[in-house]
Amino acid sequence: MLAQMVRIRRFEEACVQLYSQTRIRGFMHLCIGEEAVAAGVMGALAERDAVVSTYREHGHALARGLPMPEVMAEMFGRASGSSRGRGGSMHLFDTTRRFYGGNAIVAGGLPLAVGLGLAERMQHRDGVAVCFFGDGAAAEGEFHESLNLAALWRLPVLFVCENNLYAMGTSIERELAVPDLALHAAAYGMPAWPVDGMDVEAVDQATRRALDDVRSGEAPVFLEMRTYRFRAHSMYDPELYRDKAEVAHWRERDPVEVFAARLRGEGVAVDEELTLVESAVAAEIAEAVSFAEAAPLEPVEDLTRFVHSEEGQR
Repeated sequence: MLAQMVRIRRFEEACVQLYSQTRIRGFMHLCIGEEAVAAGVMGALAERDAVVSTYREHGHALARGLPMPEVMAEMFGRASGSSRGRGGSMHLFDTTRRFYGGNAIVAGGLPLAVGLGLAERMQHRDGVAVCFFGDGAAAEGEFHESLNLAALWRLPVLFVCENNLYAMGTSIERELAVPDLALHAAAYGMPAWPVDGMDVEAVDQATRRALDDVRSGEAPVFLEMRTYRFRAHSMYDPELYRDKAEVAHWRERDPVEVFAARLRGEGVAVDEELTLVESAVAAEIAEAVSFAEAAPLEPVEDLTRFVHSEEGQR
């Protein structure tokens, strides 16, 4: 899990540099500081489980197993990207790994996850639909409609709320009368509890417990991952809504550093391992950037493809 978090962190740091050099364009939202959620949840899932993500999904995609060169090519808008360069940072997608995308609409992925859960039920499979979303989604209608229907039909859905305390630039305290999001889900009759989203082991344990409950057919489960993003909402955000002292306070709980320190305390040779991991990740990123830069742009004559199903047109 430590290696996975380092991989996610370094990938996004590289993306910041590439964006500053205008080699990556468009919108870009980073999950730096939230790596424990991606690594902890994904490590507990099975290949048969379906995943729906948010627009802050780089870490989810990498931890799910999407190849880094394809993810980077998508960031560059190249045809070799995971979405043929049509989606960019917010729409990474890979059906072969049951990764049903980043979704640029706040709360837009929740109904999709409910549909995937219903499909599992109707096709008599035992997969779980896992849905990531931010705390801002709790103010949207789709949030309540989705939780209600999933609970009513007892669908195999695991709702994973990444509560980083800010919906874009608005503090959760200024947005919601009841900022304890697990209580919102409990109101629909499903098990729901908060998790320390800065602690990858706590995330892993909570996810495994939740998956056992969902697979048993008891009900959907809601996990409120209490976490924090160290960077602004997006690359265009001047970040005027929170002070540096707050960010510095949360950085003291950096999930990568905290977990590494814990392993050192347990006598694990973390520093030697980290040296090897950093070297391997640097090489992986360099290869991904080279792959993306050499990848072709989609031909102009293909721009109208995939607007409708090609299979349906035959």
